Amino acid sequence: MLNKIFTNAEAALADVPHGATIMISGFGGAGLPVELIDALLEQGAKDLTIISNNAGSKGAGIAKLVQARRVRKVICSFPRQPGSDIFDQLYREGKIELELLPQGTLAERVRAGGAGIGAFFTPTAAGTELAKNKEVREIDGVQQVLEYALHADYALIKANVSDRWGNLTYRGSARNFGPIMATAGKCTIAQVNCLVQLGDIDPEHVVTPSVFVSRVVLSKQVSF
Repeated sequence: MLNKIFTNAEAALADVPHGATIMISGFGGAGLPVELIDALLEQGAKDLTIISNNAGSKGAGIAKLVQARRVRKVICSFPRQPGSDIFDQLYREGKIELELLPQGTLAERVRAGGAGIGAFFTPTAAGTELAKNKEVREIDGVQQVLEYALHADYALIKANVSDRWGNLTYRGSARNFGPIMATAGKCTIAQVNCLVQLGDIDPEHVVTPSVFVSRVVLSKQVSF
């Protein structure tokens, strides 16, 4: 009987190796899998590459991993925000790498990774510092930048409801990067608020089908 539910976040993250590339969903606090991040911190993996919308702030979420010196590189759109002092300090000291991307480009690179698209051209960032050292072509009279797909060893996402197969639904803006990251990770681990029986989720309401989900962890506290 197929059952992807793990007893806790620690068990679900036990095999994450040093040097892993990890996608983490979330837009601010919405859709951020805080319990999975905390479990990853306790698990001990280091030299991580984190792909996310931001680098964390105020010592919470991803910022905990950064502060613990567990992150080698961050690929994100908003590395600096109120309370991101730790990342700012480490970056200025050359102790952490940063690949900065426009938010739409980040999302499309993740989506391309899940869709099996190797790369794509976009006019976003053409003529700016973000296009430095990247291939640029003129397409239909518009300068466009070549961007490569993003993949990850693990995708840590936050969903609302799951069954034991890992079919997922989301709530409101907490959906953000979760669905596309689930498709681009070799092993997708979902932190969810509620578990239901097979058949309780209307197939028309499933956002992330179970084929993209490897492990499910029931959250200790409901959050969105």
